[in-house]
This record gives sequence, C-alpha cells and structure tokens, in this order.
Amino acid sequence: MQTRDASQERERISMAVVEAVAESSGTDPLDLTPPLSSVIDADALDRLYRKGADVEVQFEYNGHAVTVGTDGAITVDGTPARSPRQ
Repeated sequence: MQTRDASQERERISMAVVEAVAESSGTDPLDLTPPLSSVIDADALDRLYRKGADVEVQFEYNGHAVTVGTDGAITVDGTPARSPRQ
C-alpha cells in the first residue's frame, strides 16, 4: 500500500479518506458510492483535523473499516493508507 504525504495543511482529510478507500478498492474515487458525505459529515471531519483536535475517528465506508488517527494517519481495513500530518 502506498503511503501518502500528509504535510500539506490545505489538504482536506475527507478527500484523503476517499482516495485511500478508492485505492484500497481498486476503483476511481469518483466511482465510490455512496458519497462519503452520506456516511459521515465530511466538513466536520475536515474541521476537526484542521484545528488539530486530539480525536480518533472510526467509521465504515464502501465496505471498508476506516480509521483517522489523532495524528491524521488514515488506515483502511487496518492497513496504513496515509502517513500522519507533520
């Protein structure tokens, strides 16, 4: 699994989740259904991590268990999909 650089502060963590799940599924991010926003409040997720909240978020998306760690690391089905923000 490829590790994504999370050092870009402007990056939306919700988009990184979509990309990680798409990569894990072997599909294009635009082809994922349902949209992430129907599973979790993507704007709230972005705000949490943009403000540096000390939380871990876990949810199911597109048949995959997704975890966004306190450091911004994303795992899909227990496999690291994105490195923590620096």
